Amino acid sequence: MIVITGATGNVGRPLVQTLTAAGEDVVPVSRHGDGHQADLTRPEPLAPALDGAKAVFLLTSADFLADGNLRPVVDVIRNAGVRRVVLLSSQGVTSGRHPSVHEDAVTGSDLDWTILRPGNFASNAFAWAESIRTRRAMAAPFADVALPAVDPQDIAAVAAAALRDAGHANAVYTLTGPAAISPRQQAAVIQDVIGTPISFTELSRDEARAGMLTFMPAPVVEATLDVLGTPTPAEQAVSPDVEKVLGRPPHTFTDWVTRNLEAFR
Repeated sequence: MIVITGATGNVGRPLVQTLTAAGEDVVPVSRHGDGHQADLTRPEPLAPALDGAKAVFLLTSADFLADGNLRPVVDVIRNAGVRRVVLLSSQGVTSGRHPSVHEDAVTGSDLDWTILRPGNFASNAFAWAESIRTRRAMAAPFADVALPAVDPQDIAAVAAAALRDAGHANAVYTLTGPAAISPRQQAAVIQDVIGTPISFTELSRDEARAGMLTFMPAPVVEATLDVLGTPTPAEQAVSPDVEKVLGRPPHTFTDWVTRNLEAFR
């Protein structure tokens, strides 16, 4: 049995589907929705879902990333007899933009662990879906700064491999898409896929910050804007890890938009 936290999100949902299709017994866990309900800020309610589990996928929310403590969660997992943990972390840990405290809680335990460090998510483009549907318009900061956006389905596929195969123990994988792509280029891809012109407006950093603060903690907003606006060469580089684990290239941004076409029509 495999327990998936954050089971209703952009990574958790396809991960549950992938594992179920592979014949695994899956227990989905989320703060709201179907399945077992638990909040990692209060890890004790997670314990009943762990009974008989062989592995756990840990996905923390943005507010937890800002000031949460993962060590009590790891203790609950260990006390339940689970031996394998896969943590969805961030490429920002590699660059020092995000703290390593959550990774440290996992790697400092006696569990078998795998760390996944994705960069910019292709699914961040959902933030533009409403304006594209209703006004055929899109606005984003740093219009021509390119990052290799990773498809959450690829993150889920790598996570599934790590949860099922002990050969990924004590590995750290950086997960990216196959090519760097800028917001302006993303707008062009969406326009081509939906077959309708889209107007593009470049936001200032302050304008972008104001919008992001409505759904993200301030420290996470600033770190995110730093990555989007002034990425390091490593953050703009394509990682080989998706293909190394899956034996195929990562999906393109066009692949992701095509699969999620209805969100933008």
